[in-house]
Amino acid sequence: MAIIVTESAANRIKQGLANEGFSEGGLRLGVKGGGCSGLNYVIRFEKAKRAGDKIFEKDGAHVYVDLKSLLYLKGTTLDWSGDLMQQGFTFSNPNAKKTCSCGISFTV
Repeated sequence: MAIIVTESAANRIKQGLANEGFSEGGLRLGVKGGGCSGLNYVIRFEKAKRAGDKIFEKDGAHVYVDLKSLLYLKGTTLDWSGDLMQQGFTFSNPNAKKTCSCGISFTV
């Protein structure tokens, strides 16, 4: 199963890379222990993939996911939403049994 990247998220990834001054690269999406629900999403812009990464692509935007994180992220939809009050990447993760109110922490 893949990570699904929406058009809105792909556009934001490309914009974020440009803002970071990266001519190449992608968004690293991962999982680490912590947060109020047990696991946190980790996102950051990176210049290149790492050995063993799975790469997901939408409209020229790349998302890098390590194999351990992929166990928790299979089938996740990565989106970007924003308004005047709040903006950011959002996750629709079918593996999450419970999420916190902020949306960056979850339990499997």
